[in-house]
Amino acid sequence: MKHDLLLLSNSQVHGHGYLEHAMDALREFLHGRRRVLFAPFALRDHDGYTARIAEALAPLGVDVRGLHAAADPLAAVRAAEVLYVGGGNSFRLLKALRERGLMETVRERVEAGELAYVGSSAGTNMACPTLRTTNDMPIVQPDAFEAFGLVPFQINPHFQDADPLSTHMGETRAQRLAQFLEENDVPVLGMREGAWLRRRGDRLELRGETGALLFLRGEEPRPFSGGDDLSFLLALPARFDSPMA
Repeated sequence: MKHDLLLLSNSQVHGHGYLEHAMDALREFLHGRRRVLFAPFALRDHDGYTARIAEALAPLGVDVRGLHAAADPLAAVRAAEVLYVGGGNSFRLLKALRERGLMETVRERVEAGELAYVGSSAGTNMACPTLRTTNDMPIVQPDAFEAFGLVPFQINPHFQDADPLSTHMGETRAQRLAQFLEENDVPVLGMREGAWLRRRGDRLELRGETGALLFLRGEEPRPFSGGDDLSFLLALPARFDSPMA
């Protein structure tokens, strides 16, 4: 495996500009690569979303092109150096990617080390075996829940710890993930806003200042901090054991 992945929990942290918190990570990840193919399908305004990413990455000297504007999306992915899949609604994103027939090509090129992958929020969900741990409403219906499977575990971006002073009576995020684990025996990494994962081959590291919680069936959540080695998660087999997958 020659995976080269940068998986952001989110694109913006409170008090910082768009992608500002991860700019050093993006600079290191791109490492001289100057062309980025951006998949804007998680939001409705594809042109506006692509322009926003291009503006944010301009200080890094990269050329950002929108995948939505390609006459042949599959050919564009085959020619790309870097694929950046942006956040928004995960169901809309997965539906668009699957309808364009991109799943297998992206997976194969990333696994071969031919395509570097950046995901943010919904784009990070796409790197998982399925989108089943997204926070989003199913505003559209993909033909399947299976995603790229670039890591063999699930991620819950924008993970929020319970507020002990809140009077909200709905489930906490941890309770919702516990419910997921009642039906699916696959680890879930809840990444707080401001955290990200960096995968290079068989090495996986958690970065950022906010940390993450690892949820496993029948166990208490395990906390991890920026700089921790999570490579043990890559030894797991990818699981598609839900009837929704």
